[in-house]
Amino acid sequence: MGFQLGQATIAIDIAKRVFQVHKVDPDTGEVSRKKLGRHEVTEYFAQLKPCVIAMEACGTAQHWARVFRSHGHEVMLISPQFVRAFVKTNKNDAADAQAIWTAAQQPEMRTVAIKSAEQQSILALHTVRERFKKARTAAVNQLHGLMGEYGVELPKGWRTMLPKAAEALDDATSAVPAILRPQLRAQLDEIRALTVKIDEVEAQLSGWQRKEEDCQRIAAIPGVGLLTATAIVATVGDDAKVFRSGREFAAFLGLVPRQTGTGGKIKLLGISKRGDVYIRTLLIHGARSVMNWNESKQDPESWLSRMIERRPHNVVATALANKMARQIWALLAHKRIYEANRSTGHAGVAEAE
Repeated sequence: MGFQLGQATIAIDIAKRVFQVHKVDPDTGEVSRKKLGRHEVTEYFAQLKPCVIAMEACGTAQHWARVFRSHGHEVMLISPQFVRAFVKTNKNDAADAQAIWTAAQQPEMRTVAIKSAEQQSILALHTVRERFKKARTAAVNQLHGLMGEYGVELPKGWRTMLPKAAEALDDATSAVPAILRPQLRAQLDEIRALTVKIDEVEAQLSGWQRKEEDCQRIAAIPGVGLLTATAIVATVGDDAKVFRSGREFAAFLGLVPRQTGTGGKIKLLGISKRGDVYIRTLLIHGARSVMNWNESKQDPESWLSRMIERRPHNVVATALANKMARQIWALLAHKRIYEANRSTGHAGVAEAE
């Protein structure tokens, strides 16, 4: 991350209103603690010489990281799970700040990438879209259940369900009571309105994807679409080489096996499911779509076809998602382009021209 030896490290436990600072003098070892109000934080750090500021990667951490960087400081964002082990006693702001400082001293401590305001906005759009999607799914399921109580069977899939539900509500001979029909029509309107909002968010994401070279680069991988490409590029940040390898990136997404063992004997378990649940879900869904396409193409010589023949469907989907994650890292870290070998059915990467 570019930290210089001898730089002082200051840990700060951030919150909504009260911030706790923990500082150790690098020459004397003197420990100092200070409590700051929200309005005092920027002024306090603006007066300090450039140093390393360590924080937990939690709410508002990205904002404060950008503020501290603007004043010439280096910033370490540490995952809370790595800080928790260093809390010595009862949990309070001072103990948390000391634990953050201790965690920052550990060699090879893994840190979270600092995002630009634009990248964070893209992830916020994904969050907003997920809320709209969950609300639409809940409304659709409720509509299925309520109309099913009166013998009206609606087809699967909200696109085909909407006209059928509207037709049933307009049918005077339908068993749905008149007192309930206005609310069910309102629910149909709600589903349509949520769909419009989802389309608007996707249009914004598509516009950002078109101007981001990295998004276009990884979108060439089969199974990587608009949502996956924009979410990964916004999450990884400006430099994919913060991950040392494709496997480390896959581990960051929780797509590698958990390990347990002692005495030199290691046992592999299921995937760890650590890291970003949203991106991992997108990759696995993308892998499923590739598997469905591969089954229709019926290429028995491909790696995927051979995997499908001998392993369970969900295991193959996870393995393919892992492979996709490694390909994505290779494209982003080495600025390469995706290249598929159609003669053998294998895919790889090539140097960008």
